[in-house]
Amino acid sequence: MTVRTTAPPELTVTDVTVRFAGLTALDAVSFTVAPGSVHALIGPNGAGKSTCFNVLSGLCRPATGTVRLGDADLTRLAPHRIAALGMARTFQNIVTTQGTVADNLMLGRHALSRSGFAAGALRLPHARREQREHLARAREIAELTGLAQHFDHPVALLSYGDRKRVEFARALCLEPSVLLLDEPVAGMNAAERARTVEVVHTVRAELGLSVVLVEHDMGLVMRLADEVTVLDFGRRIAHGTPDEVRSDPEVLRAYLGTGAEQEDAA
Repeated sequence: MTVRTTAPPELTVTDVTVRFAGLTALDAVSFTVAPGSVHALIGPNGAGKSTCFNVLSGLCRPATGTVRLGDADLTRLAPHRIAALGMARTFQNIVTTQGTVADNLMLGRHALSRSGFAAGALRLPHARREQREHLARAREIAELTGLAQHFDHPVALLSYGDRKRVEFARALCLEPSVLLLDEPVAGMNAAERARTVEVVHTVRAELGLSVVLVEHDMGLVMRLADEVTVLDFGRRIAHGTPDEVRSDPEVLRAYLGTGAEQEDAA
């Protein structure tokens, strides 16, 4: 198993504002993801979580503010350049049914290939050697994510939870320093959710990467996250440890309406 020997760089989001046709989706949002930590972004529907992920991965450019990964300014970079600098992302509703598990994980390795198309097509010795190395690494990641027994199986035959983990494993095949997980347990049953929590713990410990996750399952957030940033209507309303955030009055107000009745009565 290849293990990171240096800490991943710090991810810093500073005063990021995003507007769509006059609507402010993010309003001067700032937070920092400490190296090697699990950082959760939570909030009610429409709070700006997905927009924030789109900014981090280069799918959306902010009107103002910056995103930095260590010394690299990611703010205006294209998604493929951000990925090359160490950021990988999963998507909430994209679950593949094509090919085998091995095929999908090797797609993740493709961006790291040093051999050109011609060398691969001609099966030159260095291209074959590199292919073997990528396949071996894909097997390691399948083992790490609990997919080893399915490595040569068609993805279409797997359970929904296993398919979601295939996407997770494919992102890991990019060797990221920061992994963005967009609702990693959405649609899973209780056993699949528990298995995913286990896998995230293992990946973080073994690979030493940072994880940023958007998730509605508060039980999962409380078990996984070191720090939590809470968004509501595009603004950051709270930040801290899971215990601190859980008891924050603004968070209770955003999720439950706590306090609104008292204000109306007054």
